[in-house]
Amino acid sequence: MKRGQIFLLIFVVVVILLAAAAVSVLHDGLSARAKPTALETAIARTARKMAAPSGAHNQKNPVADSPDVQREARLHFADHCAICHGNDGSGDTMMGNGLYPKPPDLRDDQTQKLSDGDIFWIIENGVRLTGMPAFGGVGSEHDHDVEDTWKLVHFIRHLPALTPAEKLEMEKYNPKGPEDREEEQEENNFLNGGATKPSAKPEQHHH
Repeated sequence: MKRGQIFLLIFVVVVILLAAAAVSVLHDGLSARAKPTALETAIARTARKMAAPSGAHNQKNPVADSPDVQREARLHFADHCAICHGNDGSGDTMMGNGLYPKPPDLRDDQTQKLSDGDIFWIIENGVRLTGMPAFGGVGSEHDHDVEDTWKLVHFIRHLPALTPAEKLEMEKYNPKGPEDREEEQEENNFLNGGATKPSAKPEQHHH
């Protein structure tokens, strides 16, 4: 086969692959409700593996694991991360299900097989073109530092073994909306002998 024919063949293959990728990405328009195809899932996993530079991959966690570290990270995760990832790391939340691509299940092998350095780098730097923000270097107004990130790495390792009691404790630290806070205040007033009995929470209609 002549060189010109080889180049033409390569060009045709590349065009076909690009067309297939475009069709895959643009299925269901640009809606975030669409379920990623197998091709997109494979690309996303590859991108996540490539996200951290080689130097980050070999970093070791400098924070020793302990029950206190686990609890601190658990409550930090509940306050900062669970809105998208869920307390159990499944990603099955209103916010998570509305993202595209969807948050990965942090309990799965695809995450658990990442090195400590990889997980640390992703938390600190985020992942482009996804809903994963960068939490590192965000300034003093944010309650998060490098040591917090390393503690979160320990907690993410623990997610597959999260207990019901730990998950229940986390629910108390999830961010609350105005209605939740009002209901909580009414309950506290009632339990402390106040005259106001907690009112029934109005039916919620999520859009």
